[in-house]
Amino acid sequence: MDVGMMMVFASYGWEGCSDQRVWDEEIRLAQMAADLGFDCLWSAEHHFADYSFVPDNLQLMTYLTALCPNIDVGTAAVILPWHDPLRVAEQAAVLDNLSKGRLRFGMGRGLARREFHAFRLSMDESRGRFDEAAPMIINALKTGFMEGDGPFYKQPRVEIRPRPSHSFDGRIYAVASSEDSVRSAAKLGAHMVMFADRPWEMRLPAIETGRKLHRELHGTEPPHLMLTEFCICSSNLAEAEEEARKYQGKFVESNFYHYEFLGDHFATVKGYDAYQQKAEIARKTGLEGAVNGFMQAASWGTPDKILRGLEARRDLLGTYELNVAFRFGGTPLEVSERGLRLFAKEVLPVLKSWQPKSAKLAAE
Repeated sequence: MDVGMMMVFASYGWEGCSDQRVWDEEIRLAQMAADLGFDCLWSAEHHFADYSFVPDNLQLMTYLTALCPNIDVGTAAVILPWHDPLRVAEQAAVLDNLSKGRLRFGMGRGLARREFHAFRLSMDESRGRFDEAAPMIINALKTGFMEGDGPFYKQPRVEIRPRPSHSFDGRIYAVASSEDSVRSAAKLGAHMVMFADRPWEMRLPAIETGRKLHRELHGTEPPHLMLTEFCICSSNLAEAEEEARKYQGKFVESNFYHYEFLGDHFATVKGYDAYQQKAEIARKTGLEGAVNGFMQAASWGTPDKILRGLEARRDLLGTYELNVAFRFGGTPLEVSERGLRLFAKEVLPVLKSWQPKSAKLAAE
C-alpha cells in the first residue's frame, strides 16, 4: 500500500498561535514523515482563515522537494477555479522537472463560499470551470502544449516551457466528494480522492459508480482510490479516544464553520446538491452527531485498532492509497509527533506489506 502524510496548516483550536509557528511545525512533521518511510507529502489549498492556510501548495511542494529529496510530493488539491489553467500547468511542469518526476498532481473544484467570494468568483461556475480547465492542464502536461476554446478559458495554443519531461500517467488525482466529482474524476482517468468524514459504507455506491465509468470510458482498471484522513495514534486506547474526541471533534467544528454546513446555501448553488444533503444531516444531528460519525470513519486508537479498521476498510473498498494527517484541530505538536512516530513504527510496515485486494462487495 502507498501511504502519504497530509499537511493541513491550520491554527483553528490554538489560542495565540502564530502562522509562522504553524508552518514551522508542519514542515518539521513533513521532514519526520520523509525520514520515517512515508511515500508522499500532500497538502491542501486553502486561503484567508485559520481553518487552513496554504495559498499555494505547488510553491510549498517546490520547497519540500528540495528539503526532502527521497519522497514524492502531491497536491490534494489545487483548486482549479481559483487559478488560470495555463499558470497551473507551467507551475506543475517546473515542479515536476525540479523533482525529477516526483509530483503527484491533484485537482479540486472548491467548496467554501467565503473563499470563492474573496476571489470574486461564483460557486455556480465551479463545476464548469473545473471540467474545462482540468483536461486542458492534463493535456498540457502530456503534450507540452496548452490550448482551449471553452466558455471560461479562451486559450491560444502555446508551448509549456520548461517542457514536461516525465510522464504523468498514474500521477493525476481529483477530489471526488460529490457524485458530480466522482464522474468528473472518472472521465479524467484520475485517482479519486476522498476524505474520511462519514462511514465508508455510505461512500461505496459512488466509488463503484466511478470505477464502472472509468472502465467504460478508458477500457482499463481504475487507479486506486486515495483516502485522506485525520489520525490520532497512541499506545493507550483510553488516551487516544479522549484525544480523538477532542481534536477530531475540533476539526469537525472548524469544518462546519469554514464550509458553513449549517447554512442553506448549498440548496441554491449549482452543482452542490450532494452537500445540501450533508448539510441537512448536520443540522439534524448537530455537532455531536457529526463528531460521532467522523470518529466512525476516521482512524484513532492503538496501532492494532487502527490496523483492524484499515483492514476492514480494505475488505469493503478494495486496495486504496492512504493519506494521513497527524496535526489538525488544535492537536499539540507533541501529540502529533507521538502519533506520527508510533504509526510509522507499528502501522506503516504492515500497510506496506499488504498485497492488492478487491473489495468483497464489489466482487460479489
